[in-house]
Amino acid sequence: MKSQTGNSSFRWSAGVIAPAIIIITAAAFYAHVWVLTAIPVGFLFGFFLQKGDLCGASAFSEVLVMKDRRKIFGLWILIVTAMLVFAALQMLGWVRLAPKPFLYVNYLVGGALFGTGMVLAGGCISGCLYKAATGNLNSIAGLLTIPAGVMAVEFGPLNPLHTAMNRFVLRSADGGPVTLSTLSGLPFWALALLFAAITMVIILVRRRGQPVKSRQAVTEIWTERVLGRPWKPWVSGLAIGLLMAPAYLSSVATGRNYPLGVTHGVMQAELLLVDRNVQHVWRVNPAPPAVTAAPVPPVPARKPVSWWLVLVSLALPLGSWVSARLNGPVRLMPKPPDEVLTALGGGFLTGAGAAFATGCVVGNIMSGWALMSAGMILFGVATVLANWVTTYFYLLGGQMSRISAK
Repeated sequence: MKSQTGNSSFRWSAGVIAPAIIIITAAAFYAHVWVLTAIPVGFLFGFFLQKGDLCGASAFSEVLVMKDRRKIFGLWILIVTAMLVFAALQMLGWVRLAPKPFLYVNYLVGGALFGTGMVLAGGCISGCLYKAATGNLNSIAGLLTIPAGVMAVEFGPLNPLHTAMNRFVLRSADGGPVTLSTLSGLPFWALALLFAAITMVIILVRRRGQPVKSRQAVTEIWTERVLGRPWKPWVSGLAIGLLMAPAYLSSVATGRNYPLGVTHGVMQAELLLVDRNVQHVWRVNPAPPAVTAAPVPPVPARKPVSWWLVLVSLALPLGSWVSARLNGPVRLMPKPPDEVLTALGGGFLTGAGAAFATGCVVGNIMSGWALMSAGMILFGVATVLANWVTTYFYLLGGQMSRISAK
């Protein structure tokens, strides 16, 4: 039976936040202010992440720490579902798929820093966002320094290195980005169906011989999970994969031709607090500045702020908090001081690595792998390897002698 606290939390969220999200979405469609659709997208994204505890950092680390591959499988279900979604959107002519270029130095260096930092911070960027909303002190500490790491690369002392890295790029035969489609010669939709078919075969083989639950039991369990119980990671991955469709359409409507991402949204949210020289980007083809006859003195280039990314990043913790409240009260979870200090440093490394690599788990793995970008696959490999090395030494207390013995 659900606790009284959980019931009151559900009534409060259903009676206040849900209508607010519906009103905001209706206003966006009525006034054609499409940037507002980022709010329900971010809210649902945070809700789904928290329900399945689908953090990239823990997904990779738990393979070593707990011998648990369920979150990795959840991420894969998300990616394959998003592949099918993107193939449908492309065939309908609603989006033009735009994988990122193959900046191999960026992805190797950025992936190494990012994979290391996420372990020390206790979460990737999206992981820190949804965990911070549920009272995780390490994630709160990580969020304090993640924007600083991104800014150091985008506008600070690490920017010259980032600019130099951008020169190392591989292109396909037609001069575009390198993808699994350009490497194999197969169309995107065919590869999406192939990956989906392989995944289904693996699922059916693994489920062979397992007991089948009765229809009544399945219905009862599903109802409980929706209202207040955690989800299995694959359920969360499926939900986020389907969310990629409205997320992509929402993003494209504001002039940003890419699916979900949070790295620059987190940084730009802080940028709004510390810098007034910004350019607000929230719609397609904003009106150009007025031309004056009198000469004007040169001004520093304004830093772009994508309000779509900012709103997704701000709505994500709200969705996570509501999801957590449905399970019970949300309290601040104290951590040892040394862990908090480590999380502060890890947050900076996470932000800097994501900036070097032009994205994090959300933009580069969830979205980038779903777009079949070869560069994003390289980033993912570098991230996972760095995560495992750091997990071995930091979380498992590994020693070099133990590695040599193996």
